[in-house]
Amino acid sequence: MNLKIAVLPGDGIGPEVILQAKKALYAIGEVYNHEFVFEEALMGAVAIDKTGNPLPEQTLNLCLNTDAVLLGAIGDPKYDNNPNAKVRPEQGLLKLRKELGLFANIRPIKPYKALIESSPLKREIIEGADFTIFRELTGGAYFGTKTLNEEGTHASDLCEYSEEEITRIAHLAFKSAQKRRKKLTMVDKANVLETSRLWRKVVQKVSEDYPDVKLDFLFVDNAAMQLILNPKQFDVILTENLFGDILSDEASVITGSIGLLPSVSLGEKNALFEPIHGSYPQAKGKNIANPIASILAAALLLEHFGLTKEAHVIYKAIEKAIEYKVVTVDLKPDSKFGTNEVGEFVSNFIFSKDDLLYFNNDNVSIGQSTIV
Repeated sequence: MNLKIAVLPGDGIGPEVILQAKKALYAIGEVYNHEFVFEEALMGAVAIDKTGNPLPEQTLNLCLNTDAVLLGAIGDPKYDNNPNAKVRPEQGLLKLRKELGLFANIRPIKPYKALIESSPLKREIIEGADFTIFRELTGGAYFGTKTLNEEGTHASDLCEYSEEEITRIAHLAFKSAQKRRKKLTMVDKANVLETSRLWRKVVQKVSEDYPDVKLDFLFVDNAAMQLILNPKQFDVILTENLFGDILSDEASVITGSIGLLPSVSLGEKNALFEPIHGSYPQAKGKNIANPIASILAAALLLEHFGLTKEAHVIYKAIEKAIEYKVVTVDLKPDSKFGTNEVGEFVSNFIFSKDDLLYFNNDNVSIGQSTIV
């Protein structure tokens, strides 16, 4: 298979972790005779610094004319800490989602057995948890009309949804539930918000096409609590943009580190793959950022194009890295391994998965690798 992939390293640790994802895909291409052509482009704070635009037209055109987009991370403290900034890195990401029609963000949540103790939650609570969050991505308050009065003392963000926007992601979520444990939980705030009441009405209507899937509802405040009290009750969670943003980050606590979670954003024609973590500027250039989420995003990319065997090899490589404790300091505070070493381990596993004797701490720690 030949794929052209737009690579948007972005800000902070983005370039470091995205490099490890590219290493994994390169190794997969070599072993399984696929060709992945990467073309990098600017986006986020780095794009603002160089062009004044968080999503330059050249970058958008590239993304519109490639098979998939691989994103690192977006964000910079100089914009986060300046409420008066007119142009922000996140505006580029929101525009990209809108222009590519990426209406569904899918985030799988499943803790690794070897990392159960890394979570602040008790083993008996999280062991066996396995669910997926479907977050609507192009509607709601993030994209609604925003106002601020001349005095800067009154602001509003309009939250809007249409039946069509809700229906299209609901079908995706129900189809996913059919392939899993056949349970879907709709999360909203229907006791307060009119948009949530529309969500309930539309999702109930869509559910009639999936009689084998059990549908239930939770208010978002209760859902946030239940994610911590009993995450094993969930199979597929469906929710709107703002609630999904918050709940999916909360759910990362179950796995022990936000650096472990990838996501895919889907549209009718386009797909974008990324880790769910931010740009973590404090770690930039220190070789301590966890690249596993980015590498797993590459595995999701492979699955999206039907390369399930190749994706499974990456999943196995990550499991072995964790088993061998070739992980970054967020997972093992005294780890001597960094971002690059984890990426090298995964790449070498793909090349030599039947020769595990190669993978010893001495080799990996000094950065010996078949990947340059």
